[in-house]
Amino acid sequence: MELYLNGELRHFDSGLDIQQLIEQLALSGQRVAVEVNRQIIPKSRHASYQLQDRDRVEIIQAMGGG
Repeated sequence: MELYLNGELRHFDSGLDIQQLIEQLALSGQRVAVEVNRQIIPKSRHASYQLQDRDRVEIIQAMGGG
């Protein structure tokens, strides 16, 4: 399956949900926001939201600071 991840075309195994994608990207436990095809997907839906070939996924990682 091909996904546009933060604007870059990348290849992944098919049948991937958002939670699995986050794990593959080593972002588990991080505070992230995920948008798929210009829609924010709540964290409560990450494990059940199946990604489709050519979806446009944006993952934004929260950064602390002050």
